[in-house]
Amino acid sequence: MSTLTAWERTLERVEEALLAQIFPKEPVELVDALRRECDSQAVVCSRSRVVVPNAYDVELAEHVHDELGRNGGEVGQVLADRLARHGEKKGYEWAGPLVVHVTRSGEVPNGRYRVTSGVMQHVRADGFQLG
Repeated sequence: MSTLTAWERTLERVEEALLAQIFPKEPVELVDALRRECDSQAVVCSRSRVVVPNAYDVELAEHVHDELGRNGGEVGQVLADRLARHGEKKGYEWAGPLVVHVTRSGEVPNGRYRVTSGVMQHVRADGFQLG
């Protein structure tokens, strides 16, 4: 079992290195910011149950949004996938279907991005069907 865990860590490091080459610095920072937001909002319900928000908003400065858009428009999905893996590794339970919404903003505090989270209520998983 420990070999698999080491293999998964190695695979994750390779994926992060690949992301860093494909995208500028921000996606790796965004993944870290999403992880921190998720961890800081975790609610311990019992020893075996930790619930985290399921809706994450990533506001990008205009120049960052443009740059990431040029490098492949699936940034929101990449971020959601990485966050889902983080939650799985930590044993988190999502408050509902996981969503990462990426928007352009002219007013982000650090000049690059802002990450916030919350619980998207009254949403059924089958409401996210592709159509």
